[in-house]
Amino acid sequence: MTDELFSVKDQVVLISGASRGIGRAIAKGFADRQAKVIITGRVAQTLNQTAKEICPPDGVVRAKVCDAADPKALQRLADEVVAEFGRIDTLVNCAGVNRRKKIEDYDEETYDYITNINIRGAFFLATAVGRHMIAAGRGSVINIDSINSHRPLNRVGPYAMSKAAMSSMTRSMAMEWGPHGVRVNAVAPGFTLTDLARPLWKDENLDRWRRENTPLVRPGVPEDRMGYPDDMVGVSIFLASKAASFITGQVIYVDGGTTCGLFWPIEV
Repeated sequence: MTDELFSVKDQVVLISGASRGIGRAIAKGFADRQAKVIITGRVAQTLNQTAKEICPPDGVVRAKVCDAADPKALQRLADEVVAEFGRIDTLVNCAGVNRRKKIEDYDEETYDYITNINIRGAFFLATAVGRHMIAAGRGSVINIDSINSHRPLNRVGPYAMSKAAMSSMTRSMAMEWGPHGVRVNAVAPGFTLTDLARPLWKDENLDRWRRENTPLVRPGVPEDRMGYPDDMVGVSIFLASKAASFITGQVIYVDGGTTCGLFWPIEV
C-alpha cells in the first residue's frame, strides 16, 4: 500500500554532495520513490556513474557538476534546475568535507577548505534555492548536520564549528522562510559507516568506545552495528513529505541514541 501522506512522487529534489556516502543513499531513496532527482558533485566521472547506478527504470536522475564552495556556481545550478524542471520542491544540502588535526595545527588553507564547503557553500545553495521556493510559496530544505553540532568531538574543530553553524542556519532560515511556506530542517547523523570513515572505525579501541556510547548497539546480535548511509533515507523522505508539513527549524539526530546523555562505566 502507498500512503500519500509520505509520498515524494514527482517531487523535484536537488541533492548536493550526492556522488557517494550519505548523499548518494538519500538520492537513491528519493529516486526509488519516483521523485525527479538532480545530484551534484565536483567530479563529473563519479557523479555520472552514480546517476547511472541509482536511476530506477523509467526514473529521472540527472547529474550536474558544481563546486559547492562557489556561490556563483550554486546560483547558476539553482536557476538551471528551475529552468529545466519548473521548480525545486526539496533541497538536500549534503556536501561536506573534513580534515582531522589538533586544533592548533589547522592552517588557513585547510580551515577555508572545510568551512567554504560545509557552511558557506551550504548557506549560498540554500539561499539560491530558497529564493525560488519563496517565489513559489512552498518548499523543503534539509541540511545534513552532524552529531558534532550537539557536542564537538576533538581533532575536528573546524568541522564541528561548521556543523554548529549549520544548526543555527537551519533555525534562522526556518524563522524567516516559514511565513513563505518554506520549511527548513536538519538531519544529524551519528557514527556512520561511510567509505571515508571506514578506516577510522577499524581502530579497535575507537570502535569499542563507539559501541559503549550507542544505546541501540547490542553486542552479539545483528543490531550491533554502526549507522549506515541508508539510515538517513527515511527521515529525509519524511521531512520532504506532507507528513512533516508542520515541522520546521528542527535538528533530528539519527545516531542510535548517542546524544541521549553521558555514558559512564558504572555497574549496578
